[in-house]
Amino acid sequence: MTPRPARAARAATGSLLLVLVAGCASGTGAPATTAAPAAAASAVAPSSAVPPSTAVPPSTAVPPASVSPAASTPAPDATRRLAVAWAGGRATGDTGKVAVAVGTPVEITVTSDRADELHLHGYDLSAALTAGGSATLRFTASLAGVFELELHGADRELLRLQVG
Repeated sequence: MTPRPARAARAATGSLLLVLVAGCASGTGAPATTAAPAAAASAVAPSSAVPPSTAVPPSTAVPPASVSPAASTPAPDATRRLAVAWAGGRATGDTGKVAVAVGTPVEITVTSDRADELHLHGYDLSAALTAGGSATLRFTASLAGVFELELHGADRELLRLQVG
């Protein structure tokens, strides 16, 4: 048989625990007050309850950034613009190997001091160049690989476009 003082201590501890739980679940930040065990048990809010002041109505909920339509649409200024000048038998500007990602819109403008034909191998794009004029190739880099941009008449490589 258990002595009475131990039973009373257990009952007091249980009541105190119940009061503390009720005070924590109220969400008000106010200190817990002593109450009868039956009253404290009825004051405990379910753990899934959200205080009305913090609830967000579904019509004003903001979608995560990854769902935003703007994140999946390339910006108008996403075009990779390259400029090459051919003068005196030398190419200057965006020459050498130029890397772009697959799917990137590309615009290559070439100015020349002599008439020639501009050609991008692999994409089979070409444009006529007039002496002192310029020509522009616009396309989407949809093929992976390395492609030469050359002047056909001068048989000179202006750049190598690396797509990948």
